[in-house]
Amino acid sequence: MSYLDEVELSYLDEFEDIVATDIKELKHAQASYGDSWKRRGGVGAFMMLARKWDRIERQLERDTGDLEKWDIFQQAEADLRPEGILDDIQDLRRYLLLVEAEIIYREWKAEEEK
Repeated sequence: MSYLDEVELSYLDEFEDIVATDIKELKHAQASYGDSWKRRGGVGAFMMLARKWDRIERQLERDTGDLEKWDIFQQAEADLRPEGILDDIQDLRRYLLLVEAEIIYREWKAEEEK
């Protein structure tokens, strides 16, 4: 029996739903925007990631009264806006998936051309 068999994986149980939602949302965005996220090449793709990270960072560093600065869990629980911190986290994860998939595709394509 592995360590993981002994541990309650409550948050890990959500992974399949999270990934399924990501795929659905990425397909919807692809239909609307196409490959605009990579139009400016790798530098543009990196800047897209950096802007999203900057947005999350800005939300966590602001003075929120009773909430601990930089506590992403507290901040997310308190920010129930549809465009709140959880939305930014989801966007960043999806952008990272796009970048990862593009890198993997380029590696595969390069191997095929050899």
